[in-house]
Amino acid sequence: LQAIVEEELKKGVEVSAAKGGWAIIMDPFNGNILALAQYPFFDPRKYREYFNSEELKEHAKVKAVSDAFEPASIFKVITTAICMQANDELIQKNKAPLFTPEEKVPTSNGHFPGRKKPLRDGRLHKFLNLNMALQKSSNVYFGQLIKRVIDTFGENWYREKLLQFGFGQKTNVELPAETLGLVPTPGKKHQNGTLEWSKSTPYSLAMGHNILINSIQMVKAFSVIANGGFLVEPTLIRKIQKNNEVILDNTIEKKYPQILKKEHCDRIIHGMRFVTKLGGSSPGGNIPGYTEAGKSGTSEKIIDGKYSRNHFISSFIGLAPAKAPRLVLLVCLDEPEVKWVPGRGKNHNGGICSAPIFKDIAKRALEYLGVEPDDNQKVKEFAYETKELRQLHKKWNL
Repeated sequence: LQAIVEEELKKGVEVSAAKGGWAIIMDPFNGNILALAQYPFFDPRKYREYFNSEELKEHAKVKAVSDAFEPASIFKVITTAICMQANDELIQKNKAPLFTPEEKVPTSNGHFPGRKKPLRDGRLHKFLNLNMALQKSSNVYFGQLIKRVIDTFGENWYREKLLQFGFGQKTNVELPAETLGLVPTPGKKHQNGTLEWSKSTPYSLAMGHNILINSIQMVKAFSVIANGGFLVEPTLIRKIQKNNEVILDNTIEKKYPQILKKEHCDRIIHGMRFVTKLGGSSPGGNIPGYTEAGKSGTSEKIIDGKYSRNHFISSFIGLAPAKAPRLVLLVCLDEPEVKWVPGRGKNHNGGICSAPIFKDIAKRALEYLGVEPDDNQKVKEFAYETKELRQLHKKWNL
C-alpha cells in the first residue's frame, strides 16, 4: 500500500506541476494508518545532504503532521455533521430540527453578519438542498446552516463541537513535531491584537477557513463519518514486543466514543456520493468498479501575510467503498500550477488535481486488499438518483 501511494502521488504531483504533495490511507474502524507518503521523497540515508540544504530540508518534514493549513471545502463535511448534532439536541428538547437534508434552502443571498463582502458560490444558486450543496460545494448553503447554529446555540457551542472532532488538539500519532493547528477562541486575541473569533468567523469556519488543521486530524475527523460515528485514534504501530514482553499492543479491540449517530453518517455519505458524479465538483474522483464518497477543497496559502491568488493547498478526502468503507484517503497537493486545463477546468482546484490521484490510489489499494468491486446494479440505481437531483436543481434554479 505504501508503494502504491508513493507511485501514484509522485505521478499526480508531476501531472499537476505541483511543488509537492502528501497522502494518507487510514482504516476508519481502528485508526491504523496503512500508508503515509509525501513527494518529493526524503531519503533518510542521505540526511546530511537534506539538513545542510535549505531547499532539501523542507522535504525532511512529515508534512501530514507538521504542516497546518486551512482545509477549505473538505471541511463542509464536518460542518454538516455538526449541524446534524444540533438537530439531535433540538429534537431531545421537543423542538423542531435545525434543518432537514431535503429542505429547499435559499442561497442567492450571501450576506452574513460581520462580513464586508458576501459569500459567493462558483455560480449563483437560488435554492439548494444538502445533496446539491455538497455536490456543488456551496459556500452560501453552509453559511446559512451555521447562522442557524449560532442563532440557536451560540458561538461557544459551535467551538466545542469543533474540538469534539479533534481539531486544535494533537492526535498523538507516533511521529514528531505534530502541530496543534488552530481553532479560534471567542474573546481571545492574536499576537497582533486582533480577535481570533469575530462576528464573521462562524461563516468562514463553515467553509473551512479561519481554522488551521493538520492532515492526520482531518483523516481522524472524516473517519467518524466513515465508521458510523466513532472517534478513533490514529496509530502507526500495531504492537511492540521485546524479549517476549508486550510493551504496546494496538491490536486489542478498543472502545471509542460515539459522537455522531450512524444514521447521520449514512446520510452524509449519501450526499457526498454526488460529488464525484455528473454535475459534481470532482468527477475525476470516480473510482472505476467501486463506489466512493468524498469532497474536494482548494485553499489559498498565506504568503507574506496575505492570501495568495497563485499559491494553493488543493485536496480531496474520501472513503471507499461507500458501504462498509475499507479505507479513508486524503490527498493534498502543495501549490499545483495555476492554469486552465482544456476539457477539465482550473488545474489548481482540488477536484481537478487531487481527486484523480485519490481515484488511482483507491482503485489499486482496494484491489490489493481483495475488496470485491461493488459498481453493480446499485450504482445504476444511484445514476438514476443523480439524474433526478440534476432535474430538481434545474427546476429550483431556472
